[in-house]
Amino acid sequence: MGNRNPRVVVVTRPTEFDLVVARHGTVAQADFFLRTREQSIDELRAAHDQQMAAIQAASAAIPVSWRRARVERNGLDRFLFEDDDVIVAVGQDGLVANAAKYLNGQPVIGINPAPGSHAGVLVPHGPCAIAELLASVSTGRFEVQARTMVEAQVDGGFKLRALNEVFIGQRTHQSARYRLHFGGEVERHSSSGIIVASGTGCTGWARSIHRERECKPCLVDPCSPQLLFLVREAFPSPGTGCSLTQGIVDDVIEVTSEMNEGGVVFGDGIEADRVEFGWGKTVRVSRSPVSLQLVMQ
Repeated sequence: MGNRNPRVVVVTRPTEFDLVVARHGTVAQADFFLRTREQSIDELRAAHDQQMAAIQAASAAIPVSWRRARVERNGLDRFLFEDDDVIVAVGQDGLVANAAKYLNGQPVIGINPAPGSHAGVLVPHGPCAIAELLASVSTGRFEVQARTMVEAQVDGGFKLRALNEVFIGQRTHQSARYRLHFGGEVERHSSSGIIVASGTGCTGWARSIHRERECKPCLVDPCSPQLLFLVREAFPSPGTGCSLTQGIVDDVIEVTSEMNEGGVVFGDGIEADRVEFGWGKTVRVSRSPVSLQLVMQ
């Protein structure tokens, strides 16, 4: 870990309880609103308490001589990570994906505050394991699972990275129009957009899209270096086709925009962090040289 004391960065996000209370002003008002709709705030409060307990456990497990920091999900794009940081993400799987795009190979410990409620694919550890995992990372005796990430480069030098998938299409419900270049073939499309997913992404949105199709599964393994592209609802017409709609990406896939307005490229569902994709621009999507280093033990 170097000559100086490690820094642990605890990454969190507001709970549903936090958001509901913020929306209504006070706990009492939020409780009243939900009760008038035959709902209860108790379930949200219980999940909130679990989350707070896990965050407190993470803080308590950090050795007193180590440096520490905490960042909320909505502040990740402004936070300066250091090369020797250890990241502790406390929350659901999506929180790890949110943080991954801002990292550069730092080890990530995923903590699941509610194992009975969250899948825990990227947050496989319970709060009680934090101290032991930090000790393992500090000595370099730990096992990581490298998860491939997706990288999109748009004309003009714009670049973004995602853990699950990159979306290319319209930011509205209008049809996305573009030319798809893949495997030596070119096809003009009018569709609901394209996603290019990593193996990790193939356990999420890509899996949902693929289940609706009457074709042999071609999803890739969560730790595979390959990517998968899926065109959503390609429309056949005299000017557009629907034969080049999915495939395994070993190298690169290119898309050239034919959208004057509304064309976007964004990653992991975070549309606010999008790159505009107007007519004539080309995006190249490939495997990122940086992978998520997920601490397993």
